[in-house]
Amino acid sequence: MIGEIVAMTVFSCGQLGKAALQRRVLDALGDVPRHLFVPPLLRPLAYLNRPLPIGCDKTISQPFIVAVMTDLLELQPTDRVLEIGTGLGYQCAVLSALARRVYSVELIETLALQARRRLADAGCDNVELRIGDGNHGWPEQAPFDKIIVTAAPEQIPPALIAQLKLGGRLVLPAGPPDAQRLIVVQKTLDGALATRELLPVRFSQLDHAAPG
Repeated sequence: MIGEIVAMTVFSCGQLGKAALQRRVLDALGDVPRHLFVPPLLRPLAYLNRPLPIGCDKTISQPFIVAVMTDLLELQPTDRVLEIGTGLGYQCAVLSALARRVYSVELIETLALQARRRLADAGCDNVELRIGDGNHGWPEQAPFDKIIVTAAPEQIPPALIAQLKLGGRLVLPAGPPDAQRLIVVQKTLDGALATRELLPVRFSQLDHAAPG
């Protein structure tokens, strides 16, 4: 799996602007047991470099995309990170290995409850999980050094920009379903936003909670 990620990074260097990912990111992907975060019937496929269905019409992302998005965050060991879209917890587990604290929001209760158990089984003890609408972020724990979104809104939710620290970084897919791009948003120390578009991607849409 790691070898494929390395090869795909070289192949995509023109779009990524780099030919190699951080070694600590690759080490985290190598250490996190991906098979713990897929349905039991799919465990034989867990270390293929491909997305897999996890139920509720959602998927666990391709390891290459997990690696790229994690690398783009430029995580530091002292960072407090917000993740939107826990799924079954794989991306969250990777973040847990690289940051001080991870706060993750999942809209679908069935997935959130499974993720909480799977993260505990993987020994991720620096993660806090809540069930809710990720478009609103987690204001009670804001601001965050880094924010990652693993489902695609058409436009970047204003609440996430507001909850990002000065000097912080947000990585997410965004755009209409047939034209999503991976985007990096850097909030400068004076509060201005610098946005960079990278790879074309295809993610599930970022859903809103039902009214009422």
